[in-house]
Amino acid sequence: MLDNSTVRANIARVREEIARAARAAGRPAPLLLAATKTVPAEQINFAVKECGVTAIGENRVQELLEKYPQLEGGAKLHFIGRLQRNKVKYIADKVDMIESVDSVPLAQEIEKQAKKHNRVIDVLLEVNTGREEQKGGFMPEELESALAEIAPLPHLHVCGLMAVSPVTQKSEEKSRYFEETYQKFIDISAKKLHNIDMNVLSMGMTDSYSEAIAAGSTEVRLGSALFGRRDITPKEEK
Repeated sequence: MLDNSTVRANIARVREEIARAARAAGRPAPLLLAATKTVPAEQINFAVKECGVTAIGENRVQELLEKYPQLEGGAKLHFIGRLQRNKVKYIADKVDMIESVDSVPLAQEIEKQAKKHNRVIDVLLEVNTGREEQKGGFMPEELESALAEIAPLPHLHVCGLMAVSPVTQKSEEKSRYFEETYQKFIDISAKKLHNIDMNVLSMGMTDSYSEAIAAGSTEVRLGSALFGRRDITPKEEK
């Protein structure tokens, strides 16, 4: 784990890089969401209280539940990982946004659990622009039919899209996938669908945020750029 002074320096450096990339693209600077998988609660609190981080993202339900009582607040809490339907009930009263809605049945379960808590949960639909079988998300051509089913759910508020680019070292390939997602985002936004606000386009991680910003991302999800390389080997949720 990095010491807090290094984390502070990393956050300041990344903010400068984000601002520089946004200026170069002629776009507003996106929200910096700190992806906090494996980061201890005390360091998350430091990033929020001392470094001005306003949004954090957790990938695993079990880890979120372990940290939640220790979080001191002050930042929006997003869930950004693959979410099983039977785990929604554990986080429905805790998160400000679920970014990884990858199926209509998952959206329906979020509706069910949000209703129990008498709240409306902001969500993003995950889009699988790279059409990778091992990843979740709607295929681009499925988005509008999915939105037609999800939009009427009264305890969900669709705020936009989330995407992960396929693993590639080629900047031009990352850019192509991000630009395709941005175009889908714009096309849906132009239709002004009921209960659908295309305000958030969450795409870009540590290895791809410059390309994502150039393509029109409004939020980048950065972990190792802030907190250093961590053991993020996928674990089975219990």
